Amino acid sequence: MKAIQYARYGGPEELALVDVPDPPLLEDGVLIAVHAAGVAPGDCKVRQGLLQQMFPVKLPKIPGRDGTGVVIAAGPKAGYAHAGDRPRLGDRVCFVAQHVEQGGAAELIARRRSEIARLPANVSFVEGAALAHAGICAWIGIAETAKVAPGMKVLIHGGGGAIGSLAIQIAKHRGAFVAATTRSANAAYVSGLGADLVVPYDKQDFAEALSDYDLVFDLVGGDIHRRSYRVLRKGGMLVYLIAEPIEDLGAQYGVSVKRAVIHDRIDTLEAVLALAEKGAVRAQVGKVFPLAECAEAHRLVLSGKHTRGRVVLKVR
Repeated sequence: MKAIQYARYGGPEELALVDVPDPPLLEDGVLIAVHAAGVAPGDCKVRQGLLQQMFPVKLPKIPGRDGTGVVIAAGPKAGYAHAGDRPRLGDRVCFVAQHVEQGGAAELIARRRSEIARLPANVSFVEGAALAHAGICAWIGIAETAKVAPGMKVLIHGGGGAIGSLAIQIAKHRGAFVAATTRSANAAYVSGLGADLVVPYDKQDFAEALSDYDLVFDLVGGDIHRRSYRVLRKGGMLVYLIAEPIEDLGAQYGVSVKRAVIHDRIDTLEAVLALAEKGAVRAQVGKVFPLAECAEAHRLVLSGKHTRGRVVLKVR
């Protein structure tokens, strides 16, 4: 099969389209013909060698944390984790992979039953790839860690990005009042996602404009994190994903600080896909590249110029 692979840590130039053996079918899993795969900042950091302590990958490595495709073979013990029935050839599925495993930037991938979920008929392969890992991260932050409930005031940083755009939609679906920060060029886009209030960070200081919020969901860190404490009410919560370094000032401001710990439990992906099936969330697709141009996709993600949705590789 064709796959993107890197044999050593380094820049996007290390990514090459190569021929590798097809992955073996797992007894409790399926073989998937990949149609689309997401390209996340984490994929770039792993490839650069910046996360070796957290993710000691075995080189050569195929990148890609998530994707979509069609089941072309099923092992004797294969099944969907919660539905209880057996995958059928031709089933459209969404899958996740760990950074330490061979990923989705390939024509084929083998996944276990705990790593696949049905892709709703109203979600395209490209949309599913944009939705999978980003949706998992947004759901964990908003629903599982913060437990957002009706009437809460929520501020989401990075509202135009892959995770932020889905966090806005999930928080709105759960009945919250949602404010979001983004660059002014993306203000109308973020408002269209359902944000009740948009603060363009290149024109306005969110820490001066907002106050008395129940939750800040911080996808940025650094100075943004430090200034976010001023927005919260006493007893509020600051939930963050690892990006720029943070300093926990919760005790000083009388708020709780929690890291959204990302896992790949398939029930979380199923919850996000169920919302997409109902139309409660829409996948936000950024630029789409063919598989052979994976290096260009990585360059775009690293450039900081991509600020809307998830970059996706179209495999077939």
